[in-house]
Order: sequence, then C-alpha cells, then structure tokens
Amino acid sequence: MSLLEFDDVSVTYRSGGADVPAVRGVSLTVEAGQSIGIAGESGCGKTTLTGTVLRLLPKSTKVTGRVLLDGEDVLTMSWGKVRAVRWAQAAVVFQGAMHALNPVQRVGDQIAEPITLHSPTTSEKAAQQRVGELLEQVGLPASRAASYPHQLSGGQKQRVMIAMALACSPKLLIADEPTTALDVMVQAQVLDLLAGLVRDLGLGMVFISHDLSVLASSCDRVAVMYAGEIVEERPAAALFDHPRHPYTAALAGAFPKVGDPRFRYSPAGLPGDPPFPGELPSGCPFHPRCSIAIDRCSSEVPPLQRADDGRVACLRSGEHLELLGGGAS
Repeated sequence: MSLLEFDDVSVTYRSGGADVPAVRGVSLTVEAGQSIGIAGESGCGKTTLTGTVLRLLPKSTKVTGRVLLDGEDVLTMSWGKVRAVRWAQAAVVFQGAMHALNPVQRVGDQIAEPITLHSPTTSEKAAQQRVGELLEQVGLPASRAASYPHQLSGGQKQRVMIAMALACSPKLLIADEPTTALDVMVQAQVLDLLAGLVRDLGLGMVFISHDLSVLASSCDRVAVMYAGEIVEERPAAALFDHPRHPYTAALAGAFPKVGDPRFRYSPAGLPGDPPFPGELPSGCPFHPRCSIAIDRCSSEVPPLQRADDGRVACLRSGEHLELLGGGAS
C-alpha cells in the first residue's frame, strides 16, 4: 500500500460565476522513503494538487477522485479526523518562511504549539526538550528556540519551518518551493537536509518547485504538470537529461549546463504563456507553444501512457528526442 495516492483527482475553483478547472484527472503515488518532485510553471496546479492532501483549499472548491493517505481517503474524513491527521501523519513546509512564521512569537513556542495540540498531556518541559531536539535535527542550536523570526536569516527561518513540520513525527512531508527565496549555498544546504530526512527517517516527500534542476538532484522521481495535468512522470535524472515531452525539454533547457556547446549562446526560451485554466485550447493544451507540434496536436488530446521507465502524454513522445537535442544532458 502506498503512503500517498492521488487517484484521478480533479480540482475546480469557482471564479466569476464560472467553474475553472485547476487540476484535471491526476493520478500519482508516493511511497515511504521516496521523494517525488512536482514541476511546472506558476498556475499549472502543483500547489492546488497537494492542497487536497490536508484539505487546505477554500470551501467553495470542488474536489473529485480520491486522495488516499495510508489507504484512507482524506476527502471523506470528518473534520475532526482531518485535524488529527494534520501534523501527525502529514505536514507542510510552506513557501516563504518570512510570511509563515508569527513575527511576535518566539520560534520555539511556534514549534511547540502542534506538539501540545496533538498531545495535550505533554508537559511544558517535555515540549521544550522536543523543540531543542528538532532544532538540532535541522542543524540549528537548541538555544535558537528563544529567537524571534526577525533575528534569523532566511535559511535559518526555513530550517525552523522544517523543524515545525517534523514536530509530530509525520510520515509524509510536503515541501512547497522551500528554497525559492534562498541564495545558492543555503539552497544546497536545505536540499541536503531534506534528502537526509527522507533517508534517515523514512519519510515520504512531495517536493514542489518550478526549478527542474533542483528536483533532478534531490528527488527519486519527477512529475511535470501543465494546464492541470501530468504530462510526464519518470525517474528524476532520466527526465532531466532525456525528456520525452517537449514541455519538459523546455523546462530542462532553461537551466544551461556549463561546458555543453548547445548552451554556448542564450537559450531560446519557451514562447508564450500557459493557458488560462478556464479557456484551454483544443487538442493538446501545450500545442500552441510547442516547436514540434503537428496537425493532430491541435485536435487530439494525448493520453498519459506508459513509456519505458515512466509515463508521458505526447503524440510524438516516441520520435522527438533527437529533434529536441536530448534535453539538458
């Protein structure tokens, strides 16, 4: 049994009196001790999809399909059960630690809060001891528990957010672009920390990012989303080095590799913008921006099919590797 399973999940928002599909029929599994990356441009549905795991979406949102956490459908749980699941079975490292931490509370008190909420019999001394252990686990001295958020650097704040997510020993960690605002050196440290937690604690992790190169170096598998759907899902290194979908190739090509003659000049980039979810083009949603689209692409929706070591949704997935130059290898 998988730790987390999205089974044909669709999410629809209500906007301006109309239904807007943000996620469309996504199926994906995460095993214990495995890290899955979800990549794509802003608005592709990454955060919306993972928001279903702990029921964090607005009440007006319509969610169909099944979201199985340890075999139990989160979407059918009572609110009392959902509250019990949050922090204890699954936790989120939110994007932007600066905005996720309360600026007028010491970070130790913020980490202790979920501990005492989920285990009311825990004494204050035991909670503070656990806080110190968590801070040291993420590479900070226990004394930092007395600090306010403004007294910490960006990387330290992110470590505090990770410590808070681990407070109740969850089985699943959802990291929503945890390195976006960090410099390169601190980003590498946080990525190493997350990889170590998955390895040492046996956590399952869903890592959301628009940076395909980060996911390729820190995840076991990567799912690429476009217009609310998965268009490719394969082992991370293989997907980055040899993409099977032209959108994946465009994302990989946005990160030049030093010494590769194909990146001697500036990358051409990806023209256009992602489609508005409520006004998707006919056929393949990516075809208006695709450099290798054929006539069929404008009228035929490519299914997500098995392809060697994963899945891909492209009518030309079996032939366009050479046309795309093999990605960013």
